Amino acid sequence: MTWIKTIPFNEADNDLLKLYQQVTGPDNNVDNIMLAHSLRPHTMQGHMTLYKYTLHHPKNHIDKWFLECIGVYVSMLNQCHYCIEHHFSGMSRLINNQNNANQIKQELTDRKHQALDYKQQIALDYAQHLTTNPGTMVEQMLIKMRDVGWTDGEILEINQVVAYFNYANRTVLGLGVHIEGDVIGLSPNNEENPDDWNHQ
Repeated sequence: MTWIKTIPFNEADNDLLKLYQQVTGPDNNVDNIMLAHSLRPHTMQGHMTLYKYTLHHPKNHIDKWFLECIGVYVSMLNQCHYCIEHHFSGMSRLINNQNNANQIKQELTDRKHQALDYKQQIALDYAQHLTTNPGTMVEQMLIKMRDVGWTDGEILEINQVVAYFNYANRTVLGLGVHIEGDVIGLSPNNEENPDDWNHQ
């Protein structure tokens, strides 16, 4: 599952087991990206809190499918196939139209501006620059986002999703996390409680 040792669900001690029980999906499945933290459970807790509060908090204003779309795009830029698979599946489930989801994925690949509107494209431009060349970010990029209708609060949401996926991608790629054994596309299903991490 990873290049480092992980502790399976049935061998977890009390503290780790409590965390596993918070993040499980069907049949006590724990995503491999979470299993990768099992030797230092406090980092799993930090990762899951960041993930839930960034992508799945009820006070976010941006549609969750588009936040997932940004995550897929960042993961494409980083060549993180694990996160692409998981979050494209989640985005597709939220859109509930596989043809539309496939068109969006193609647009993320070629950036030919077919399925997403101009406002969304500007957000993706920001995500691309922040991911691939963060040291050259300038305020004008945020002004351009405001000019097409993103509020400062929404810009913050986009920024945090981009930052989270760069973190998650580097966790996956740096530890050799792979998709085998995962149930892909699940996400925390209780948005009203940000501390409920259960995946179903």
